[in-house]
Order: sequence, then structure tokens, then C-alpha cells
Amino acid sequence: MADSTKSATLEIDGKKYELPIFSPTAGPDVVDIRKLYAQAGVFTYDPGFTSTAACDSTITYIDGDKGELLHRGYPIDQLASKSHYLEVCYLLLYGELPSPAHLEDFESRVTSHTMIHEQMMYLFRGFRRDAHPMAIMVGVVGAMSAFYHDSTDINDPWQREVASIRMIAKMPTIAAMAYKYTIGQPFEYPRNDLDYASNFLKMCFAVPAEDYEVNPILARAMDRIFTLHADHEQNASTSTVRLASSSGANPFACIAAGIACLWGPAHGGANQACLEMLKKIGTPDRIPEFIARAKDKDDPFRLMGFGHRVYKNFDPRATVLKQSADEVLELMGIDDNPILQVAKELEKQALADPYFSEKKLFPNVDFYSGIILEAMGFPTSMFTPIFALSRTVGWISQWKEMIGDPQLKIGRPRQLYNGSTMRDYVDIENR
Repeated sequence: MADSTKSATLEIDGKKYELPIFSPTAGPDVVDIRKLYAQAGVFTYDPGFTSTAACDSTITYIDGDKGELLHRGYPIDQLASKSHYLEVCYLLLYGELPSPAHLEDFESRVTSHTMIHEQMMYLFRGFRRDAHPMAIMVGVVGAMSAFYHDSTDINDPWQREVASIRMIAKMPTIAAMAYKYTIGQPFEYPRNDLDYASNFLKMCFAVPAEDYEVNPILARAMDRIFTLHADHEQNASTSTVRLASSSGANPFACIAAGIACLWGPAHGGANQACLEMLKKIGTPDRIPEFIARAKDKDDPFRLMGFGHRVYKNFDPRATVLKQSADEVLELMGIDDNPILQVAKELEKQALADPYFSEKKLFPNVDFYSGIILEAMGFPTSMFTPIFALSRTVGWISQWKEMIGDPQLKIGRPRQLYNGSTMRDYVDIENR
């Protein structure tokens, strides 16, 4: 962390306290309150931690007002259009874009770890057939520590590296197997002659009864979805991973905690909610009705997939993914899919309506990713597992950064207590 050259003065009951102010390379200044309780005997109150920096990081930066998302300084639109997922994984993990030799070595290491331990198959059989794929992923990823004992020592840099590669490599296999299990089809083993995205699509959609060829347009769209969801700074699931890892928990348990947090509909379920909204609209002719409802401040209905909590202008990821959405819809066709017909017409009408442009309610990444995944044939129950697969490298990068931080402390948020004060126990016969 950079040295403080500025400070803020806080006055409490006539006594003044000097608080250091740190200036980051990007973003607002940060007031250091670490010694506030020791000096003044008070806490700060910040539900949701929306005004609190819990760590200092060099991985991802977001400027919501400008619609800017940077990974290690590189804009996400450049990475998504010029790079590919595993190269972005390398960037997030190691801080720089790889040389050709380094990228080849990294891809080789990931590819050689795509299979999971064969005894892990029994874990899948323990779930009900109608189990949600996310429930399966939470359980299976958490159980990885029972199968890979040689990569659970967080104090060993080599074991941390092995665990990182294993999770990036095996997450597509676990997600695809969770999907296959819930639809009653046999598992498809990974193919090391395919790229990362193509391999995932084959494991999801191939069957032993016939040959399956991965369409390059679909593979490219899948790779972009992975890339655009790779990391998003200190969001709820990333903060969960960091909090879990602060206790010294093994990496597989920490990532399982992140998956569990991502499962929440307010976090990783946004694209699923978007598709459910499109199904509710039903047909293109009903779109004006729902647009009118969205404009009505007394109506609780909101257009899912438009606007973003962080991005106050536009979602920089959506611009890139729109191109893939158009390519996939042209390839797959929308004539026989009423949901996709609604999606395209809703996009058109919303973008042409001054109400949405004035309020910066543009289609976001969840809108376009949901359209693409629907067109590919994924059920909505697989949307969040694919998000978890994509975000794994971000969680791991944040986890590795935290473990190597000399300022690491176990997370221990404080509270504003409003419960009962000290009172004596009353015997049951006197109550």
C-alpha cells in the first residue's frame, strides 16, 4: 500500500483524530480507519460495505460512472475482442499478458488437469436427479479437498499454484457433469485436443450415440461469456472467497463458498431472471405493455437485464457480447423460438425509447448472455453454473493475492448492536 501524504480530521466529543488518506492509482481516495477503534473507541457503520475498502488489490478496477472495467489495466472490451479466456486467466493470475511460450505452457498445464478423480463420480450419484446443478457444484467443489490432498496447504506456494490450475481446469468438467446428471445423460469425458470453450460445449451436448462437432461461432461466444465474467472486483462472491480464505481454509472450500454466494438471485442469477422475464412477456406484441409497466413508478415490475448496479452509464461487457449474441442468433435462428423473438424486439424497442436512454438503462451483460445460452440450448438452471465456471479464475486470483498479502488478517466485521443489555436468568417456574 502506498504511503499516506494526506489525512482527514475526525472530531468526536471535542477530541480530534487524524486519519491517514491513501490515494490509489485509480478511483477515489481511501480513509484509513484501522486504528479508529483503538484510538477513539468507535466503529464505522456501513451495511453492505458499499463505502468500505476491505483490501488493497492490483487485479481489477471498475469505474461505474465511466462504464470502465480493467483487468490489470487492460480494458475488458479489448480483452474480449482480441484475446481469449485462458490468456485472460493468465493475466489475472500472474499480472501480465503471457509471451507465446508462457501461454503455451499455461494452456498445456490447464489441459492436462481437465479430468476429475474417477471416484468423484460417486458424489454425483448421491444427489437426486432433480437437484439444481449449483447444489451439485457446491458439494463437488467443496469435496475436492478430500481427493487432492497435495494441494491444500495454503502456506506452500507450489501447492497454491497446483490448486489454482486444477480448479480452472476441472470446473468445466464438474459443471458439465452436473448438467448431464440432471438430464439423465451419461458423462462426457474432456477432450484435450479441444480448446477450453469447445471442450465445455462438447461435454455438455455430445452423446455416445452420435458424433458431435463444435461450431466455432458457438465456441467463440462461449469463450466471450467466460472472459466477460472472469472477474468483477470485490463483489459479493469474491468477498465471500476472501473472507473464507482469511481463516486459512483450504482453496477448494473457499471456492465452494464463492459458488454458494453466487447462487443468490441478486448476484449470479440475474441472467436467469432475465430469461424468466422474457418468458413472462411471452410474445413480441406484449412488449409495449411491459415497457409501460417498467416506466410506471407505482408498478413493482422492472425490466431485468437493463441497467446495472455498478455501471451508471453502460456495461462495457454488453457491447462486446451483443456482437456474439447477433452471431449466435443468426446461426441458430429465432423464428422457432418465441423467447428469442421477444428478446430481440425488446432490445430494439428499449434502445429506441428516450425513457431508457435518459436513465442509462441499457442492456447489460446478463441480458445478452442469457440470450446466447438460451439459443445454445442450455436450460436456465445452467446459467449460474456457467457463471461460476467463468468466475473461478477471478476468485482464485483474489485468493492468491490475499494469501500473499503481509497485511492479511482474519475477517471480523463489527456490528451496531441494538439487542437487550445485560439481564439475569429467570428460572422456568418464575416465567
